[in-house]
Amino acid sequence: MVLPPAMLQRARDFTGPPAPARPAATVVLLRPHGDAFQVYVLRRATTMVFGGVYAFPGGSVDPSDRPETVRSDWSERLGVPDDQARAVVGAAARELFEESGILLAGPTAEPDRTVTAVATADWEADRAAVQRRELTMTELLLRRGLRLRDDLLLPWARWITPEFEPRRYDTWFFVALLPEAQSARDVSGEADGTAWISPAESRELPMLPPTLRTLRELAACGTIPEIVAAAAHRDAASPLNPRIEVTADGRVLLHVPDQPGG
Repeated sequence: MVLPPAMLQRARDFTGPPAPARPAATVVLLRPHGDAFQVYVLRRATTMVFGGVYAFPGGSVDPSDRPETVRSDWSERLGVPDDQARAVVGAAARELFEESGILLAGPTAEPDRTVTAVATADWEADRAAVQRRELTMTELLLRRGLRLRDDLLLPWARWITPEFEPRRYDTWFFVALLPEAQSARDVSGEADGTAWISPAESRELPMLPPTLRTLRELAACGTIPEIVAAAAHRDAASPLNPRIEVTADGRVLLHVPDQPGG
């Protein structure tokens, strides 16, 4: 698997010790496309660590990520204590809202519905306030009489950044379906392009191993109903740990485990 040149150089130069891995979350947003599906991706701005690389909306957990009303089994599903599991779920929903404008929430009195009109000027002002940390997602939802639809976040995998990277993340990958009447849009400020793509189209785009691997797994499912069914049996508690080997002749080999813990 070809890695960005700067990443290869960091692997060659690494002598340790590794930086601690910060908890993070990313969301693979899907929408129907004919008999198959498309995935929403952002191209990270060139000023960022992984500039020019396509990724899913996501980022690190923030101290404000503490949703109150979520399902009780997230700790078991994500493999961490309850307070950290809640924070990861909150980060997933917040980052998706900040970076794509998609809000996984619905009226408190109607638990099976999702909010629809979130692209108006007043919603955009609230999204920007959340992004600037002037408003928490909990405060936003409470003020608007909404509840987080964490049931729409399907845990898929857990990846830990290789040890040679100066910024490391313990990242949970979630899958979510585009809510009806909502539209993803480029609002993050951390991307210089966005696109809806099929897994096949990703072969021509620069992506890091977790993103590529996730797209291949989704493609193997074939359809959105099959993805939803597969998510129920995925292990998102045990981390995948990619490993870099620098050979005697200076080549860099990437080892991506087939199973969690490998």
